[in-house]
Formats: sequence, structure tokens, C-alpha cells
Amino acid sequence: MGDPGVNIERQAQVRARLAALLPAESILFEREDTRPYECDGLSAYRQQPMLVVLPANEDEVRAVLVACHDMRVPVVPRGAGTGLSGGALPMGDGVLLSLARMKKILSLDPAARMARVQPGVRNLAISEAAAPYGLYYAPDPSSQIACTIGGNVAENSGGVHCLKYGLTVHNVARVRGLTIAGEVVEFGSEALDAAGYDLLALMIGSEGMLAVVTEVSVRLVPKPETARCIMASFDDVERAGDAVAGIIAAGIIPAGLEMMDQAATRAVEAFAHAGYDLEAKALLLCEADGNPEEVAGEIARMSEVLQRQGATAIRVSRSEAERLLFWAGRKAAFPAVGRISPDYYCMDGTIPRKRLGEMLRFIAAMEAKYGLRCPNVFHAGDGNLHPLILFDANVPDELHRTEQFAAEVLEKCIALGGTITGEHGVGIEKINQMCVQFSASELALMRGVKAAFDPDGLLNPAKNIPTLHRCAEHGGMHVRAGRLAHPELPRF
Repeated sequence: MGDPGVNIERQAQVRARLAALLPAESILFEREDTRPYECDGLSAYRQQPMLVVLPANEDEVRAVLVACHDMRVPVVPRGAGTGLSGGALPMGDGVLLSLARMKKILSLDPAARMARVQPGVRNLAISEAAAPYGLYYAPDPSSQIACTIGGNVAENSGGVHCLKYGLTVHNVARVRGLTIAGEVVEFGSEALDAAGYDLLALMIGSEGMLAVVTEVSVRLVPKPETARCIMASFDDVERAGDAVAGIIAAGIIPAGLEMMDQAATRAVEAFAHAGYDLEAKALLLCEADGNPEEVAGEIARMSEVLQRQGATAIRVSRSEAERLLFWAGRKAAFPAVGRISPDYYCMDGTIPRKRLGEMLRFIAAMEAKYGLRCPNVFHAGDGNLHPLILFDANVPDELHRTEQFAAEVLEKCIALGGTITGEHGVGIEKINQMCVQFSASELALMRGVKAAFDPDGLLNPAKNIPTLHRCAEHGGMHVRAGRLAHPELPRF
């Protein structure tokens, strides 16, 4: 049977229109078939879509968009569903457009160091295809074995090596897509420059609100000759934060610079067995890559800074296998935390590096205030923090307290001179905090850009950019802790 919450007559109308455009197996409408699409990685908020469509190529994507635009049906694009801000949360009266079947690497040019791929290609698959040529794709989110390049473009994803190699926006040369009306648009160029405004940067990180990605040209970089990683222990989290600032102040740009507090380290070690120091209050992972001489010199310089900043122990990877093990632990932080708590809420905010210690003190105070534990992992080199609030959705009021905890941390990021997201996007999760970070006139400009591409507001609606009415409902343009958007959505 269909979803009892769906308008059956409307569903039948839309389904009939799409059935004339797509094979029957490309349209899902039964409740048990659409349930896997009811949320992304922000699983606290769920909504089954009216229909799910799985087009196999750009022509089918265009046909779906044109039909939905004609019928005024909302469309939510989706990649692998690994996003953590509710950016792919479906609409109950809309179509969920999955791009998972569009997973071809269309071309790979090792001389130009460029690959042209469809949006459903996994992040890691690009590096695997480029490996025989000594090349790889640099952005490496923790979900890289599953997340897709289309989703990476939508959220401007980063990863543990983004400090040196940049985010998605720094590694994509061109994006091809379709507007909600089915118009083909291209942003950027595989050449060194593109004429006109830099709309490529506008498209990357737009969270599926401007156009549906159908093709991406990514830059490939040479695989370093060698790499080594330092694991540094600290008996105080503030000293670890100061060490991060000290490394950057010394003019060193590590390939990776990550931080975990003791709670996160202990959860990870029990899961990944990476050899982490369980007595340390904080661990730093500092990586150098390049030729052997460059790496040896950078490791020595970083070790000197770390010792000066009060590191209690410094361990340098002795083999490639050990280096990968260090990183395997860090990349396993999210699933590791999932083993010690029924539920967890993964946050994402960015602050100036020098304020890391202050933020950790604030989070500790919030743990006491709300009675919830919060291990912390950081892309410390660029101040991108990922507090992991542990809760149990079966305990009355714990999700509500988690939301309040999260809101206070996000607004503290703003107060410290940072921003409410580093790489996870706004989606529905942070839409209230957009009212805090931006003024009414700034939000009006954002809505104007959205309207230029999608005047009817059909493409991924109710995400990212709040209305002035919502800002007024949730406290206006000032700092306040509030609930997430869509409080009416089913939870767990």
C-alpha cells in the first residue's frame, strides 16, 4: 500500500505523468520502497516522499524536471544520502530525485589531470580510477567510500586533508546541470579560466537549490611520493588547540591537521584499534607529504613546535600501513561513537583556530547544562569542529535537549567570529541559525539568487535560506537558542 500520509489522487496523477517518461522500475511509490529515502544522515527528522524516481541519464533527469515544473511538484535531489544536515530530506508532497544510477566515469585524462564524471560516482572511486596514473582526487570526506561527487558539490565537502588541498570548490573545474525547468546550465570550464561571473563557486555548496548536477569535471593531483603522520598527545585540550595555532603560525601547512578529545579517542580506539594514547586529554594528527626530504624536514619542524607547545608524547608513523591506521581511526569517529550511544547528533561549525580551547570549555559547560555527553573531533587546521552529542531518542526530552545544545554551540561559533557550517551545509538543521548569522537584507539577496534559478521555489524547497517570517518566529536577527526547522516532522 502507499503511504497513508500521501495524497493518493495527487500521487496517482504525478505517477502517471512520470510513467510515460521513465521505465516502471525507475519509479518507486509503495511505502516499503520509499522508506529508505525518508532521511539522509540527519536521521532525527524523517519524511517519506510522495514518489522516488531513479533516472539513468541526463535526458531522463530533464524529463522528470520538466514534468514536475509543469505540475508544480517540489523536487528534492539526492546522492548517496550521507549528508548530515537534512539537505536531502524529502517533501511529503514531492518527488525525491535520486541520482544514484548515474555513476559512470565518462573520461579520465591523465595528461590534463582531469576526470569527467556523473554525479552518482563515489568520491573514492575517482581516486581508484586515477591510481594507475599516479593521480588521485584530493577531497576525502570521512564518508568517501559511499558519498557521491554530486552530493560533494551540493555541500562543498571537505575532509581530513582539506587544509592543504582544499574543499570541493578548490578541486572542481566545471559543473553541468539542469534547472527545475529543464534548462541546461554549465558553470566553470576545464580551461584555466571561464568567461563571465564565477557562477561555479555559487553552484558548489548551493545544496541542490539552484540546479540538479548531471556532470562534474574534477581536478586530479599527483600522489605524493611519501607521507608520514605525527600522533601527538596532550594533557590539556587547550594546549592542543594552541599547538594547532602554533603550527600554522610557524608557516607550516600540513597535509592534514586533526584533533580529537579524550572521549572521542577512547570511543575510536575500541572500534578501530589505531594505537591511540588513551590517557591523553587530546590527540593531534599532523601529516606531511611530498618527497622524502620535504617530509623529513616538515616532520622535524612540526615536532619541534609540538614539543614547545607542551606535547606529552610524539609518535611518528614508521610505515605506510601505520600512517593509514592513524587516519583510519580518525575517519571511523562517527561509526565508533554509534557503538557507545543509541543515537548521536553530529554537528558542524567553524571558528578561528585560536579559539578552539575556548570552544571546548563552552561545550563542556553545555554537557553539564543539558546532561548529555559530547565527544569532539576537529578538522583543527581550519577550525572546523564536529561535536558529537550523544542521546537516546527513547528517553523523553533528550532529543529536544540535544537540539538546544546544538543551537547554543552553533551560535557560539558565530559569537567567536566563525560560521555555522564548514562542510555539512545548512539544510534544515541550521536554518534557524541563518537568522542569527545573516541580516534581513543579506537573506533577501540569497532569496533573490534562488529566485533567479527557480522562481517558483520548487527545487529543494524549505532548505538553507529561511524566510523573514521564520526568522521572526524564531527570535529574529539576534543570538538565541532554538529548535530545528520542521518540528512537525516524524521523529524516529
